Amino acid sequence: MKAKIAFLHKPYDLRIEEVEIPPLKPNQVLVKVGACGICGSDVECYEGKSAEGRYDIAPYTPGHEWGGEIVEVGSGVTTLKVGYKVTGDCVMSCGVCRNCKNGLMPSACLNMREAGFRPDSPGGMGEYMVIEEQYVHRIPDDWTYEDGAWVETFSIGYFGIWGNGGYVDASDDVIILGAGPVGLSATMTAKTSGARVIVVEPLANRRETALKYGADVVVDPTAGNLKEQIMELTDGAGGSVVVEASGKDPAIASIFDIAGHSARVRLIGHSIGRKVPVEIGRTIWSTLSITGSGGTKNFGQRTIKFMSRIKDKYDFAALNTHHYPFEKIHEAFEVARTQKATALKVMLTFK
Repeated sequence: MKAKIAFLHKPYDLRIEEVEIPPLKPNQVLVKVGACGICGSDVECYEGKSAEGRYDIAPYTPGHEWGGEIVEVGSGVTTLKVGYKVTGDCVMSCGVCRNCKNGLMPSACLNMREAGFRPDSPGGMGEYMVIEEQYVHRIPDDWTYEDGAWVETFSIGYFGIWGNGGYVDASDDVIILGAGPVGLSATMTAKTSGARVIVVEPLANRRETALKYGADVVVDPTAGNLKEQIMELTDGAGGSVVVEASGKDPAIASIFDIAGHSARVRLIGHSIGRKVPVEIGRTIWSTLSITGSGGTKNFGQRTIKFMSRIKDKYDFAALNTHHYPFEKIHEAFEVARTQKATALKVMLTFK
């Protein structure tokens, strides 16, 4: 069977090609894609600003935020059936290398693949995709495919707070830096846990969105001294939890000014590939606990259950600000690339 699949060959060279879908291996499933989100990391790979997308190896199919329906299963598949609505993990660990057997994060896997970033792990920007059973998660039948496409994004914000020994509760003042899709996911997670949530975001429309998705207070970091604003809001204590979800240099540097004593600092915004000047000595005198989380571990099913329980409170569909049919993928990428102030989530849709 042939299908139209997108391949990124090099910066700004994204092509829709008709290719033959390979026969399934025993542990694989064939998914008919229903929706696929364009992530900021996809845009950076498209622009040639990130080495995460490995077109230096060979052209690859982007798309790690997807939802679809299983149309065929391999002979060895035991937990998934044709007709299931599904989504999948992005960071794909092998489960058998030394680091996996030691229980480390999937990002430590010595054979790590990433769905939608490598030729050996094609993503969801195509009519069909092939993926191994172990990385696939069933979503509720009453969810849309776009809801399924949000699971990977939401898992980052959710795991960013609760994974790797993290926690949040009603006693916390949580400061979230950045109100993009990941920051909003962390905002909903913190608010659901009962915390007081302060979102720091320079874009006015994103501040307004944050107020609809769990923020108690929003702060414009360009409107004045950020530390002074935060200290006023927290009675001089600073944040007990600080979640950096923007990956921007000024936000990263501000952590050490706005984190309270003994704060838990959770780093989930992408900033790899550059060095950011920070006053790291403040971690000593403030006794900060700093944790990063590249990818998530064992949070796919938990994320789906968590989202199911808050979907009646938060309108996930409204977060998809732009929709484009797959055939207009180039236009969709240009919007995601050039209209970041208004394009919160650009979603590709499939017939």
